[in-house]
Amino acid sequence: MSQLFSPFALRELTFKNRVFVSPMCQYSCVDGIPNEWHLVHLGTRAVGGAALVMTEAASVNPEGRISPEDAGIWNDSQRDAWKPIAGFIKANGAAPGIQLAHAGRKASTFAPWRGRGRVESEQGGWQVMGPSGNAFSEAYPQPQEMTLAEIRRVIDDFAAAAKRSLEAGFEVAEIHAAHGYLAHQFLSPFSNLRQDQYGGSLENRMRFALDISSAVREVWPAALPVFTRISASDWKAGGWDIAQSIEFARQSKRIGIDLIDVSSGGAVADASMTIRPGYQVPFARAIRAAAGIATGAVGLITEAVQAEQIIADGDADCVFLARVLLRDPYWPLRAATELGQAVEWPDQYKRGAVNAFGK
Repeated sequence: MSQLFSPFALRELTFKNRVFVSPMCQYSCVDGIPNEWHLVHLGTRAVGGAALVMTEAASVNPEGRISPEDAGIWNDSQRDAWKPIAGFIKANGAAPGIQLAHAGRKASTFAPWRGRGRVESEQGGWQVMGPSGNAFSEAYPQPQEMTLAEIRRVIDDFAAAAKRSLEAGFEVAEIHAAHGYLAHQFLSPFSNLRQDQYGGSLENRMRFALDISSAVREVWPAALPVFTRISASDWKAGGWDIAQSIEFARQSKRIGIDLIDVSSGGAVADASMTIRPGYQVPFARAIRAAAGIATGAVGLITEAVQAEQIIADGDADCVFLARVLLRDPYWPLRAATELGQAVEWPDQYKRGAVNAFGK
């Protein structure tokens, strides 16, 4: 049997295979409310055979959006708009997941096809915040250093967003602590220059993300899993690295986080990355082995045999796919065929499965 298409259980939730849809921002909301685009976009990936369909980053408050067009989960209107989307995903055989996020100093920027850098207030932008007052780059907004009260408020916002997500029907919550967004900003010594209990030592820099993890885990049902996405390396000497990531994963497991979704980069504008197929898989392998926690591998995983090998070799417990699923929403069904693994197709699509299996 294909290892990629074997079941995978976390707590009391069993995923039908190891192919997960990675969060991909669509920049297509008004006031943070998802719409028909999101229903079709995410629903198609469920029909296409993925075991987990994760939403794009859903901000826990208005200031946490990457762009004015980003999704949110900070109010009940957004919650209600997510309900039919989560319901459709589940009805079509996939677990619905939501990524809870705050962009911090990388907020109030343009959607990729609308421009670059900061959005000014007259264009719908806002004052951004971060662990310290240093901007990501000259093109990005200048953040205000967060007070302890503001830190507490954001932690509470994550918990409230998790409650709404559960009410919307999601079965997996993922905390976004990667790609240079707020939780990662606290982790990285490049963006966190604080001198209080949230800055300086590794223990202090981890505190914000771990406080969020505890707050979300407290409100999320014990039967359902919580993930954390991290950047395992800043790709710059002196920054966040794999050794610190392993320690963070250990502490996350102690709190009750079930899987580390392992990406990299995003903290600094001058990172030096070597990008090639599967370039982040060694990070997932190292964290899985050293921290004893389930991991997901992501990053230029595009071929069925490649994904199968990652699981078979024990490098990760699942693969998160992104751009390849934009090109081919039915990649899981095609990959199963290539690996000689029979999987269930939607009744409406079984006419297409006949020739695929040569029956």
